[in-house]
Formats: sequence, C-alpha cells, structure tokens
Amino acid sequence: MAQFFAIHPETPQPRLIQRVVEIIREGGIVACPTDSSYALVCQIGDKQAMDKVRRIRQLDEKHDFTLICTDLAQVSNFTKIGNEAYRLIKALTPGPFTFILEATREVPRRLQHPKKKTIGIRIPDHAIAMRLAEEMGEPLLTSSLILPGSTDALMDPYDIRDALERELGAIIDAGNIASEQTTVIEISAGGAAIIRQGKGLAPMLD
Repeated sequence: MAQFFAIHPETPQPRLIQRVVEIIREGGIVACPTDSSYALVCQIGDKQAMDKVRRIRQLDEKHDFTLICTDLAQVSNFTKIGNEAYRLIKALTPGPFTFILEATREVPRRLQHPKKKTIGIRIPDHAIAMRLAEEMGEPLLTSSLILPGSTDALMDPYDIRDALERELGAIIDAGNIASEQTTVIEISAGGAAIIRQGKGLAPMLD
C-alpha cells in the first residue's frame, strides 16, 4: 500500500525527502513530479523494481528508460559525452529535455537500448525530483506515468492513488502537473538532432 506524501514543489521538506529515499532503497517505486509530468521512479540497480515498472506500464523490452541525473558530472559517469554534447546539455538544463547518449559500463545492460547501447538522461527543472536524486547519490531510473491505453501521464496525485495505490511504495503529492512530453534530443558522433519536439525549446538545433 502506497504511502502518500504532500511535499512542497519548490521547497521540499527534507524529512519527507529522506523518507521517500528510504522507500526507494527498500525496493519501492515512487510516483514523482517532474517538470513535464508525474513519473515512476526507482533505484537504478533494482531489477525487480524495473520489471514492475514494465508491468505497470505494459512496456516491451525495446522501451527506452531514462535516468534522472543531478548534474553534468553525473551525466558524464553514465554516458559518453563529448565537448559539444556537454555544452548543449549545459545550455538546456535543468529543463524538460531527454538526451539520448551512448551509455557507459556504469549503466546496467538491461537498461540500455538493445542495439544502440544508448540511455536517456534528464536533469529536470523540479526541486523534488532533483532532491531525491541528490539524496540517493546516484541517478534515478524513471519512466513517465502513462498507463496502458492512455497517451498522457496522470496529472492528479489522487488519481494516481486510485489507480496504483497497491502497486507503489509512495506517491508524492506536489499538486496537479499538466502532462507534456519532454523534447528528445539524440546525440551521436554525427551531431545532435531533435527526434521528438516537446515542451523544451532548443533553438540552436532548429
């Protein structure tokens, strides 16, 4: 049964952040606010939690997961990032962007794209998501909270509780969040390209 935490979206209460981190470390999946929608987050190395996220969302093996990172130093530990990519990500974060980069060995193989060996990374502009990642001391594995049969993430934490109370370890109530897709930018040896235009604007790539 999920615990329900009302956490301030701009000044998160440290005690509640620490409690949520404990739940994640114990194997729980958390409904967490980001700057684009609510998302499911869990510990990067927890295969059971990842498999449960797949089951909740009915995802196949080809689904690309994303890591919420705290800063560029952490991004560089988990992806192969060159100077141009570094400058681009620095210019656009924190913000509603997902960057697809080649993964390093720090990323479990099961999280990487099966053919490209890539991983998505995010540095969201949301205090709660960032504080959770900081307290964890490692990236959070994340997937948008889009339930099967829907194209949008759930916006209301009370709707999340009604739908997933028995599946999650915790639900964070940070108010309603309109569901908007992140802008996805793939960065490879050939350069950077927008492969999905969403909430984030990157005029330097137009």
